[in-house]
Amino acid sequence: MATIWFIIVAVMITAYVVLDGFDLGAGIIYLFVSKGSTERRMILRAIGPVWDGNEVWLLAAGGTLYFAFPQLYAAGFSGFYLPLMIVLWLLMLRAVGIEFRTHMENPVWQGFFDFIFWISSALLAIFFGAALGNVIRGVPLGADGYFFEPLWTDFKVGPQPGILDWYTVMAGIVALVTLTAHGALYVAIKTEGEVNRRARRIAIICWPVQLLLTCLSLAATYLVRPYVAQNYIAHPIGFLIPVLVFACLTIMIWAASKGQEKTAFIASSLYIAGMLVGAVFALYPRVLPASTDPAYSLTIYNSAAGRHGLSVGFAWWTLGAVLALGYFVFIYRMFRGKVSLEGAGY
Repeated sequence: MATIWFIIVAVMITAYVVLDGFDLGAGIIYLFVSKGSTERRMILRAIGPVWDGNEVWLLAAGGTLYFAFPQLYAAGFSGFYLPLMIVLWLLMLRAVGIEFRTHMENPVWQGFFDFIFWISSALLAIFFGAALGNVIRGVPLGADGYFFEPLWTDFKVGPQPGILDWYTVMAGIVALVTLTAHGALYVAIKTEGEVNRRARRIAIICWPVQLLLTCLSLAATYLVRPYVAQNYIAHPIGFLIPVLVFACLTIMIWAASKGQEKTAFIASSLYIAGMLVGAVFALYPRVLPASTDPAYSLTIYNSAAGRHGLSVGFAWWTLGAVLALGYFVFIYRMFRGKVSLEGAGY
């Protein structure tokens, strides 16, 4: 049951990154793709019906983590208290930027909330990438299963690292570029005319940077934590994951250059899923590695809840997952196709 719940949490986090990732990406390119209030309204309409629903996956993943791996939840939410508070404020500011902008007619206030939406989206992408970098790199867990990290120390990877070092900053940049391209492809799917062309151009420009950063991040990960190769060596089928990642990158640039935005967006989604699945495959059975002593690492075995609770919870989670999936299928079918500026609101 611990392995099943490990997979469930990984799937929910992947769903969040793929779905809310294009919302964040749309916010990152918001000020560069749209020229004037009319085009900015078009981008807001592209994500308007779904952006808040996509964030449900983050809340659900947090609740699932609390239920299935309470020790991991306790250690992570205490050790990462400062960055979690920053992320919480950024999520609130992003919502304020989207919602308040639609109720303002004054161009000064519209510009202010446009900036809030843009900066909060960009910083969220960086912080989420840095968070994944912290998990892969490891944190200074003690024998009691808890840790504390300052925001930064000397920017070096070591037994007592900060939240930000050269590796986690690189992970944040990888996330920023990846979600920028991901959001640009989604905006291209939902829009026409100049906005469509500018969004597609940004995705194409991001591609060589994304390819370079992908290669550098894989090499840096092996340099920082060589143990990530253990599961790949023990189970060679895992090498299909990096093959999928680079195949998706190839399809992305080919489809984007041909104007096939949907194909490019699907490839981008699979690329993100492949990167996350590759990290999960490398970490298993660890859920939070220790940078101090490997024996202090939290695994699915020493951080999971009791088997009976996990078994009962699995039945209820399955019911909830079916309802959530049905809702998302309905919403995305209702709002499929290109957006227009007819009517009020988004």
